[in-house]
Amino acid sequence: MSTAREQPIFSTRAHVFQIDPATKRNWIPAGKHALTVSYFYDATRNVYRIISLGGAKAIINSTVTPNMTFTKTSQKFGQWADSRANTVYGLGFASEQHLTQFAEKFQEVKEAARLAREKSQDGGELTSPALGLTAHQVPPSPLVSANGPGDEKLFRSQSADVPGSAERERLKKMLSEGSVGEVQWEAEFFALQDSNSKLAGALREANAAAAQWRQQLEAQRAEAERLRQRVAELEAQAAAEPPSVSEKEGPGQSLEQLEALVQTKDQEIQTLKSQTGGLREAQDTAAAEREETQQKVQDLETRNVELEHQLRAMECNLEEARVERERARAEVGRAAQLLDVRLFELSELREGLARLAEGAP
Repeated sequence: MSTAREQPIFSTRAHVFQIDPATKRNWIPAGKHALTVSYFYDATRNVYRIISLGGAKAIINSTVTPNMTFTKTSQKFGQWADSRANTVYGLGFASEQHLTQFAEKFQEVKEAARLAREKSQDGGELTSPALGLTAHQVPPSPLVSANGPGDEKLFRSQSADVPGSAERERLKKMLSEGSVGEVQWEAEFFALQDSNSKLAGALREANAAAAQWRQQLEAQRAEAERLRQRVAELEAQAAAEPPSVSEKEGPGQSLEQLEALVQTKDQEIQTLKSQTGGLREAQDTAAAEREETQQKVQDLETRNVELEHQLRAMECNLEEARVERERARAEVGRAAQLLDVRLFELSELREGLARLAEGAP
């Protein structure tokens, strides 16, 4: 894609899905994380495209045409069909506002594509083969054939499609409602998976922080124990050290030296005690932070369990939706069989009436 020729006009982030080409029912996620989805305008060809890249690979490369329709299937999920790519794209957004913005931009781009097509057709005369037909040249309504027993072929006109069409529309509506419910559950399922992975990462970070705080606490305890032993050694040394008084010194001078020595030792003891108090405060702070971290870890574990329960419930609901859809498909099959039987009986009735009409004088 040439940036000189195509320019982005709108960008957003969403989880990208693509319909399963084998089943045409299930959604296949393009990745575990949200991707950037952008509208591009090609001024040279006067076309609009929706493009989303996953690394060096184009996940979405869809040219917007006036016949396309963007459908909101839930508050945070929307989809559109691309006949050129022979697929259906789905987008799961983080909020309803993002979905609304994307849908509005889709309508704007679709209208711009329609105007561009009309402008390109202004140079020639718009002709249609159907416009040249006169009243007696109106082609007959098409007939739909179905193979019956042997080599016979049964035909029915559009007038016979009225009851069958209503029945099929009702069954199609049931199938579409089941598909919409399945899409919603799948979107919620992937959102829960993403949230669960984020919570698991936060839990691992909390465990690593707790282990680091435990190591720091052990180191501070060892340092405090070493300082306590040093204080005890200094106190024992001060008590056991005899006063060194020379024979030439008088008793007054010896007493002053002893008092000075006692004051020096007292200052050392006070200094060591203050250092020990600071270590105790650090220990208390570390213990409080460790308890807070443990509480956060417990909260995260509880949240993780709740999300797992919600995930199991979503899986159960998804399975129920699939079972309901299969039941609807079975009803469609039975209705189609019944419709074929009715058509066969109608054909026989028509043949009987035709024979009666031919045999009448």
